[in-house]
Amino acid sequence: MFRAYSTVSQHNILLFGAVPDGKTVNTSAIQAAIDKGAKDGGKVLIPEGSFVTGTLFLRNNTTLVLSPRARLLGSVNLSDYPRVKTDFRFWGDTWVSQALIVAHNIRNITIEGTGTIDGQGGHFKLTTNKKPDRYRNRPYLLWAAGCTNVLVRDIELRSSAMWMQSYIRCEQLRIDGIRVFNHSNKNNDLMDIDGCKDVVITRVIGDSDDDGITFKGTSDRVSENIVVSDCIISSHCNALKFGTETTAGFRNVTVSNLVIRKSAVTTALTGRPEGICGIALEMVDGGLMENISISNVVIDGTYVPLFVRLGNRARKHYAEAPEPAPGRMRNIQLSNITAEASGFIGCALTGLPDQKIEGISITNSRFVFPGGGLEEHARKVIDELPDLYPESTMFGPLPAFGLYARHIRDLNLQGISFQVKSGDSRPAVFCDDVTGGMISGISSDRGQDNIRILNNSNITLK
Repeated sequence: MFRAYSTVSQHNILLFGAVPDGKTVNTSAIQAAIDKGAKDGGKVLIPEGSFVTGTLFLRNNTTLVLSPRARLLGSVNLSDYPRVKTDFRFWGDTWVSQALIVAHNIRNITIEGTGTIDGQGGHFKLTTNKKPDRYRNRPYLLWAAGCTNVLVRDIELRSSAMWMQSYIRCEQLRIDGIRVFNHSNKNNDLMDIDGCKDVVITRVIGDSDDDGITFKGTSDRVSENIVVSDCIISSHCNALKFGTETTAGFRNVTVSNLVIRKSAVTTALTGRPEGICGIALEMVDGGLMENISISNVVIDGTYVPLFVRLGNRARKHYAEAPEPAPGRMRNIQLSNITAEASGFIGCALTGLPDQKIEGISITNSRFVFPGGGLEEHARKVIDELPDLYPESTMFGPLPAFGLYARHIRDLNLQGISFQVKSGDSRPAVFCDDVTGGMISGISSDRGQDNIRILNNSNITLK
């Protein structure tokens, strides 16, 4: 039944005393199987049945296999989740330190199979909205910190009390073919990749209340050399997100062949039922974002399809760290995007007066909006709001129904259709303090009056 996964020895957790009744806490039995498997190179088998457990610590050379009808359930007792301290500092290291599965400073770990890991996160109640207390005492489902050669494939992950997966300062990380459903609590991100190097994420089907595929920079390591492809993502917040934490930044990333669709869950604990944003690139805590390529994306029904923000919140990644300088954002390529928005705010690319986005292009794309913008929105002066939390709704209705661009050096827009379903008094494109680059092949329902460029801009029109 399980030969497809291995020809080496397997350590069935039943032989270590695990009880598949959905009630008995099996932490010691499963941990014993993991420790044995790490010693002799065998795989640890979670067979058919429901096994409750507290925190499990993976070891070097651990392979955890979940059989097709296996369910690994997180204990609902917080005392079954010991606190874990990393050997490096990051934003949140003093208040998020528990997880169902922990991998810390180890190598060669795999979690595979077609079974399910369920954190039962709805049992961990949010007792306050005060930060950072609101984040305490809610374990991640999977937390890998400082690891090398990590593979997570084919499994189903459900109902974390906090983020579903957190990978921080890992190298050679592969996530393939997993299914994720995370709608049990606040802060229910689908996955968070933080300061990781050499990352491949493929064939993920996921639905989350909070952000979806999320890249963060809460430590001093750059997230770099990353490939994301062939995924179907739903989120009540931002389906594909870089930020908000950006201390070190992001470099050399390709994203392709994504479908971003509405969540199957119509009630949102966070965000909006239809999703706040499809693609959000947000640099506000210093750091560098460069060489980002996003292509072949369908966005179906999010409130805002695209939001790019270079701000200056300047949050330290720990209290004693130096205050970060304003970040940089450059060499961003977006192409072949097909998007239909449910909100009339519009897309935005916005930098700062003294720190412009450098080199950003959108090509061969189509955006459809509901319309409804008024002449007062077309004349609206947008506040800078440099230190505000970045979100696609932060400026309210924009002066363009399609794309508002401000504080950019070298903007290229080519072969883009901007359409509205009903009347809208705003132009399709509005440029403010944009220098260099080219706009060509823009079509919209506004006909000839589809592009408005302020006198402080200097960009070629064709």
